[in-house]
Amino acid sequence: MDRGPSCANTHAMTQRPVPLPLFAAAALLPAALLCLGVWAGGGWLWAGAAYMAVLVILLDQLIPYVGGPAPEGAEFPAADAVLVAVALAVVALLPLAVWGASSDHLRTGEKLLLVFGTGTFLGQVGHPAAHELIHRPGRRLYRLGVLVYAMLLLGHHASAHRLVHHRAVATAEDPNSARAEESFWHFAPRAWIGGFRAGYLAESALRRRVAGNRGLHPYVWYLAIGLGSLGAAALIGGGRGVLVWLALSAHAQMQQLLGDYVQHYGLTRDRLPDGRYAPVSPRHAWNTPHWFSSALMLNAPRHSDHHAHPARPYPALRLSEDAPLLPWPLPVACGMAMVPRLWRRRMRPHLQRWQAGNAQEPAQ
Repeated sequence: MDRGPSCANTHAMTQRPVPLPLFAAAALLPAALLCLGVWAGGGWLWAGAAYMAVLVILLDQLIPYVGGPAPEGAEFPAADAVLVAVALAVVALLPLAVWGASSDHLRTGEKLLLVFGTGTFLGQVGHPAAHELIHRPGRRLYRLGVLVYAMLLLGHHASAHRLVHHRAVATAEDPNSARAEESFWHFAPRAWIGGFRAGYLAESALRRRVAGNRGLHPYVWYLAIGLGSLGAAALIGGGRGVLVWLALSAHAQMQQLLGDYVQHYGLTRDRLPDGRYAPVSPRHAWNTPHWFSSALMLNAPRHSDHHAHPARPYPALRLSEDAPLLPWPLPVACGMAMVPRLWRRRMRPHLQRWQAGNAQEPAQ
């Protein structure tokens, strides 16, 4: 029951790649439902919240489908357009949700549904879209990803993720790699504060190496956009609006931290005889093969292939034969991670199998 799908079973279920329209529909539909809910309330808000909390998990479990790999070198000319659409939906939905939750337009229960549904969308869809954008070539796409993160008061993630996490993943030098037996509640502040510091140091070092770099430090932009966002919240809803923006940002940030915690929990790279760490391989990230949550989260659960090919567009990410799999959809695993005793008990056999397999691999 807890063993989950093996790589062999996963590939036995594999069909054609997930079509790009499914990514677009899965990621954008909840934003549309929540926007309608701001104006009409009632059933639209229930639909938006239920979509994020229930429907995704049900479809993952009821339809045993795993998206197959795209052909090597396949191009997806519309993939970036989906990312831009999701990012713009975040930019529009945030102030709209603040207005709905801080005004007298909705009843108290509807406001709670709006905050829950919007915060879940921001963390499970907005964050993966921003994550993809900061990896895409071209300054405009990168800056749009930075804007999304900075509006969520998480601008530093654009620096820490690219310059620290990808280089130091699965080592003690990476604040966003969770240690075995470490609880999420211990990991979260360590990762947030450590990521903020490490990203700042990495950006500062990069600026010293690049001749003629006289522009503003990226952290100045992150803080300016964050403060501007809170100022906009104050204009929209006063003090209550600021509290709602903070609550939505905190909800989204917690989901980002939960994703990092789950996807790298307990996985480590060995030290080589020359003192360097072993190269990053597919074995250094947990993956989930579930199709609908993968579509919703823009293939973020195919995390190993992202670390191996950071510039590979999300529709082309693959499930490697060597990638360790979890038996639960990523949103379910993140929910379990919030209960440390449950998480440790359910993860120990998976981590032990990974450690046993890792011990059998020769040093590189």
